[in-house]
Amino acid sequence: MTRPLPAPTAMHTGPEPAVQASSSRKTLIACSLGNALEMYDFTIYSFFAVLIGRHFFPSDSPMASLLMSLATFGVGFLMRPVGAMVIGLYADRRGRKAALSLTIGLMTLGTALIAFAPTYSQVGIFATAMLVAGRLIQGLSAGGEIGTAAVFLMESSTPGKRCHSVSWQAASQGYAALVGAGFGLALSQALDAHALESWGWRIPFIFGLLIGPVGLYIRNRLPETHDAARAPQGAQGMDGELLRRIALGIGLMASSTIGMYLFVFYMPTYLTTALHYPSGSAMAIACISSGCMAIICPLAGKFADKYQLRKRLLVWTIAAPVLLTLPMFYLLGQVEHMGLAMMCVAALILPTCIGAGAYFALIMEGFPKARRSFGTSVSYSLGVTIFGGFSPLVATWLIAALGTPMAPAYYLLAGGVVSLACLKYFPENKGCE
Repeated sequence: MTRPLPAPTAMHTGPEPAVQASSSRKTLIACSLGNALEMYDFTIYSFFAVLIGRHFFPSDSPMASLLMSLATFGVGFLMRPVGAMVIGLYADRRGRKAALSLTIGLMTLGTALIAFAPTYSQVGIFATAMLVAGRLIQGLSAGGEIGTAAVFLMESSTPGKRCHSVSWQAASQGYAALVGAGFGLALSQALDAHALESWGWRIPFIFGLLIGPVGLYIRNRLPETHDAARAPQGAQGMDGELLRRIALGIGLMASSTIGMYLFVFYMPTYLTTALHYPSGSAMAIACISSGCMAIICPLAGKFADKYQLRKRLLVWTIAAPVLLTLPMFYLLGQVEHMGLAMMCVAALILPTCIGAGAYFALIMEGFPKARRSFGTSVSYSLGVTIFGGFSPLVATWLIAALGTPMAPAYYLLAGGVVSLACLKYFPENKGCE
């Protein structure tokens, strides 16, 4: 018989001074900016996957080079569960602030390896190994970053503002992707094809190295929100109920993470290779997706707080993409029109943006504080790894295997069904400490 997790306790009516101060707007902006810098470094790879494939995975087949490049994008996700477990435990035992500073250093190192890696034509297989090593280190960092940053935002806010606060975790990813896509769009307009392919693709990665000094400065000024010494010792063990909630949390990730990685990060590659859109147009559509995340997530978080929504809102935001996927992908494949493409992508990403705050609040409230960073980080990272990280690779393979550009829609459809099933059984503990 498994030992149940300790019941989350009620929130204190008078928060400690450090926690009260950390709930300020300044703290919210500082934490979100650090998270955005981390996610920018991790995700810009996807916007330049085609060019990276040519430099580091030479092949007679353009599709083979692209598949290898996308596989390397996915390899970074293999380290995310490791980062989630190691850094998540570190955050629960040493504090959120220490863990967030650690992730900054790791991400800077991984990005530097990619930015300055020599090409395959220069040093052979060593170039490929250096690129893969950079992605693995980035994955280790991102695995510990997202869950810990979300937990920090939750613990810095009052119960009535949790959805809005944690929605900035998703919004900051939108800003990061928006800057990355904007870089791609600007470079495709400013540089000719030869310059972009030979050296221009490195510029966004070099810019991403700013994460080191800027990120450490920001996070060193954040107050701590978790005193591990005061955590109830009975919550420290691993038991069946904790594993059950992590498993349900992983399944909850299916719909949103497949949608985000298909419509934000894979969309430029999909539109150019499968539907033959111009590269500049594809980057513009990626900007639309990222912009929806950046703007809609915090607004929807306020709405969820106002009406104390968790599961009721998520039922609709998970079901909507399931209903819209097939008709939207059909329209994308029938008419090559920028306005229509933007409308379809916005319609598909919008439900995920609306449910982001409620999703993170539901997940984190499902774990006791002493295990919150570990449980949230592992749920998120394994969910992203299983369903999202290899979404570009799976989508590209499905298109080639099935011979239809509609293939990615089937993957998203299956993810929605999984998430709805897991949502039914995940506990809802609104307002817990």
